[in-house]
Amino acid sequence: MMDISYDFSIIIVTACFLDILFGDPRVLPHPVVWMGNAISFFEPRFRKWINGELFSGLLFALFLIFSAWGAAYFVILLFSLIHPVAGGVVQVILMFFCISARTLEKAASEVGDALEKQGVEAGRLKVSMIVGREVKYLDETGVVKATVETVAENFVDGFLSPLFFAIVGGVPMAVAYKMVNTLDSMVGYKNEKYILFGRASAKIDDLANFIPARLSVVFISIAASLLSLPGGARGIRAWKTSIKEGRFHKSPNSGFPEAAFAGALSVKLGGPNYYHGSLVEKPYLGSQFPSPDRGKIRMACDLMLLSSLISLLTCVFMM
Repeated sequence: MMDISYDFSIIIVTACFLDILFGDPRVLPHPVVWMGNAISFFEPRFRKWINGELFSGLLFALFLIFSAWGAAYFVILLFSLIHPVAGGVVQVILMFFCISARTLEKAASEVGDALEKQGVEAGRLKVSMIVGREVKYLDETGVVKATVETVAENFVDGFLSPLFFAIVGGVPMAVAYKMVNTLDSMVGYKNEKYILFGRASAKIDDLANFIPARLSVVFISIAASLLSLPGGARGIRAWKTSIKEGRFHKSPNSGFPEAAFAGALSVKLGGPNYYHGSLVEKPYLGSQFPSPDRGKIRMACDLMLLSSLISLLTCVFMM
């Protein structure tokens, strides 16, 4: 067993502080890139070695998730045996790479800046780097909507869920979650290639985010209330919109933070979009509100950052 003689909250807070300061440094190798390489390497081999796409896809996902957990655990253990402080530093580094609030804020802000300074084409190019939908069909409102939606969804995927799993099972579990999330982003599609093989990856991701997605509504509502003092009207709208409409989303999880953002910002999100050449119908969230303008991108980033801070403080208080 690892002998951790320091307060785990220090690891979490330090990792979050480094994320706000630096984001994801492009000059450093990123574990998520390694995860993506592992997925690309093992996918054809599992398809070849194991008959039945559903079963091979399940074993493929479980193998990579447990491998990510095991690699993180043994690296931490190795450095902890050298010195407890070294083990703590490794945990900070791994946790730092598991969260991405600053990177999300920067990417979303770049979309807003591109729209303002260079127009819709530049905005489409920037937003294409952070969303999965086809951007060639998007007007300015569509670009803004896509950006706000990905800020809302990735508050859960990129911050709250890794934080949640770190609290539940330590940094190795946060690393395992990142593998879950990366698997879903690479093979969790409902197209001909992955409808069977990627189903397990998609379902595991749904299960992993089930609790954090619903917890996010609490943090978003509190943050929205603080941003709209006195009275906290935005927080009330965030809560009501999410409770009423969050479950209507095609995803069992994404609708809750997105609906909360729709209520907090008083904007209409969701609706049909093109994915991989096909029009996918999605319900509107906050349909009683107007469509967002480009100023809502900055407001969404502020809401996400404050929600992240509140969730961090809550976790530290509970440890």
